[in-house]
Order: sequence, then structure tokens, then C-alpha cells
Amino acid sequence: MKSSVEKQSETRVQLTVEVPFDELKPEFEQAYKALAQQVTIPGFRKGKAPAKLLEARIGRGPILEQVLNEMIPSRYEQAVQEHDVKPIGQPEVDITKLEDGEVVEFTADVDVRPEIELPDFSDIAVEVDPLVADDEAVEAELNNLLARFGSLTGVERPVEKGDFVSIDLSATKDGEEIEEASTEGMSYEVGSGDLIDGLDDAIIGLSVDESKEFTTTLVAGEHEGEDAQVTVVVRSVKVRELPEADDEFAQMASEFDTIEELREDLVKKVEQTKKGEQASQIRDKVLADAMGKTEVPLPESVVKEQVDGQLQQLLSQFGGDERVLNQMLEAQGTSREDFDADSRKSAEEAVRTQLFLDALAEKVQPEVSQQELTDHILFTAQSYGMDPNQFVQQIQQSGQLGNLFADVRRGKALAVSILEAEVKDTEGNDIDVAEYFGQNDAPAEGDAETETQSEGDDE
Repeated sequence: MKSSVEKQSETRVQLTVEVPFDELKPEFEQAYKALAQQVTIPGFRKGKAPAKLLEARIGRGPILEQVLNEMIPSRYEQAVQEHDVKPIGQPEVDITKLEDGEVVEFTADVDVRPEIELPDFSDIAVEVDPLVADDEAVEAELNNLLARFGSLTGVERPVEKGDFVSIDLSATKDGEEIEEASTEGMSYEVGSGDLIDGLDDAIIGLSVDESKEFTTTLVAGEHEGEDAQVTVVVRSVKVRELPEADDEFAQMASEFDTIEELREDLVKKVEQTKKGEQASQIRDKVLADAMGKTEVPLPESVVKEQVDGQLQQLLSQFGGDERVLNQMLEAQGTSREDFDADSRKSAEEAVRTQLFLDALAEKVQPEVSQQELTDHILFTAQSYGMDPNQFVQQIQQSGQLGNLFADVRRGKALAVSILEAEVKDTEGNDIDVAEYFGQNDAPAEGDAETETQSEGDDE
């Protein structure tokens, strides 16, 4: 086999592969064997017909087609390794020469990882917010804990913000009832804003069995994105009564004996949360600064794949109907053109970031332990709300395990590089980034690990 590579752009190459027929004997044997199982020839058991007789029966064409289908993938991979090509996605293959009995030649056009000149991370200096666990944050944590042990008590007065109400909802559009937007006895915390726009304004001030009609944009169902007239009826009004924040509560809600000990523990938890936020800010700012100093050519096919994937995922929520999508966008005050432009910008940023981190990983060569990969798999499964064993089975079947490994490798490469950067808080204090990104104290999942969107066929 002979092969060559021609650079077509910063992100695309063409491989030319020439294979003499003498090297195709294994593929011919496999083709005859496979086709013999599909053809019945009198006097021979299935699969036992001689090659010449089989060829005479079905013709040379199907045999050559079978041989080429078997040969091209393996010879393509061989050429990729021989020329150290780093492909992204699937190649576009074209057979350019076929001289039966002599030689076959094909070309493979494929997007590749561009050469990226990485910046010196020791030249990077960023500022982040100071680490402050203020009393307000601690009180918020305590109130959240108190709320978990609170009780709801009915009150006879109009609805106020913060109340817990039971409501009936019904909706109509152009005078016709929308069944999927109607419900009875729904519980709702007034002021949370997690149902539909306009609901809070409508029910505040209503008493039990009073109703009000308002116009809103539906957020789900067949009429998603369309305006409808909604009627809300208040059926009950309750307030949450919180227990006293005392020693008795501390003993009931925690392993501590006193409220002072519980508060001290909450301070530590808030500090840990703030550290996670600070670590994320360090990561994001250092990465943004580094990428701002770096030119990353973008493979067009990879960007298009990202854009198409985002669109198909969104369209699946509307039954594949682009008309409904366009109506929803219009209801939100935007256009399809703006949506497409934003989608492309988002895709370009995702591809640019991943290519940058892949180049960084190639330079740093971080080692990924089995435990680190396992931790990442568990974290990812949890983020999808899946059982870890089921998730592992799914990614193995879909061949995505390599992508999760690459995610961990990218995150480690960035963590190692961040150690070289200069980081201060906005008050001028130096921050020891090794506390977050040191080799023996890896950042927690979701805090300082960089999550990137995996490319489908880059591993």
C-alpha cells in the first residue's frame, strides 16, 4: 500500500491511498465466503461454492463492491497512523481509480485537529472575587434547613408573597379550552415564579374561592410559545411556620447538640461553597484569558455538526415541526435568523474551547487514573439523573467511554496549566491556586473541572 497526505487548509487534509490487488487476497476470501452464504448453487452446499463458479453466477461487480467495503476502512486507518493525522469526524471517501486485478486508489477528505500555538500560562494574570462567607449566606443556609422542618398552616386572609396556595388553572385560546393547560389542586409557592408568567401578579390579593383571568405565554404542550387566556382560582392559603433555631432544633436536624455548633458547621459549608465558586471563577477567567491569546482555526464540518445537533434536539421538543419553533421564537421577541446566528456562535465557541483543551492535553500529557475516570462517570450519571450502572452500560454500547476519558484529560491539563498563572482577588490578595488545582488536591466535579461537549468521532 502507498499513501500520501495533502493539506487543504488549516483544518482539512486529503489522504490518497493506493492498494495493489495482491494485497487484497484476505478481503477477496472474506467476500467470497460472505456472498457464498447468500447464494444457492445446485450441487453445492450453501457457503461451499467455488469462487470462480460464484463469480460466474453473480458477476464480478458485487464481489468488488464487497472487497472495497472491507478494505477501505482498514487502509484508511493505516494511512491515518502512517502520516500521524488527527481526524475529527468521518472522512468523505471517493474511489478515484479501479483497475481490476491491478490496483485500486481512493481519496479520503477529512477534517483534522489544527496546529495550535499555545500561550505561556505564566504570562496570565487574573482577578477574582474575594473569599467571603458572610453572615447573610450563613443565615440563608440556616433558613433553608429550618424550612425543611417547617409546617404549613392555613390562614384566612388574601394571598401574599411567600404563601403556599392550592390553585385550579384553566386556559383558553380564541375561546377554545386547552385541556393540557388545565389542572386542579396544584400546590404553588407564591413568588417562586416557576410556573407561568403573570401568575404571581394575578393571585396576590385574592382570597379563597376568588379567581382572576390573565394573559400569558404557554411554556409546554401543543400550544407552547403561544398566548392564551388563563383563569386561576385560589382554593386554599397556607403559611410556613418555622421551628425555633435553638438547641432542640439542632439536635433534631443534625448531629450537633447546640445551635452554636450547627452554625459553625454551616459556616464551614458556606466557605466550602464559596471556595467552589472561586475555583470555578479562576478556571473560567484563566481559560478565557488563555484562549484570548490563541488563534484556533475551526473545522467547518464540526461546527455544522454542533449546530445541526442543537437544532435537532430543540426540534424534537416540537415534534420536528419548524413552524412551531419559529412561532415560539417570535413569541419570545426574536427571529429564526437571530436564533441560527446565536446557535452558530455557541457551536463555534464550544468547538474552539475543545480544540484548545485538546491541544493543551497533548502538550501537558496528564495521566488519568481509573479512579478519576470512575469519579467523572459517577458525576456525569448523577447530572443526568441516571443509575451509574445503567449509564456505564449505555456509554459502552454507544462507544462514548473514550469521550468521557478525554473530558477528564482536558480538565486535568487545564488544572496543571492554571498552576502557572498569577491569581489575585479584587482586594489585591494573592490566591494559592494549588489549593484548588494542585496535583494531590484535585478540584471537585462541577467546581473546577472543565466540562466540554464531546465530539462524536474524535477519539
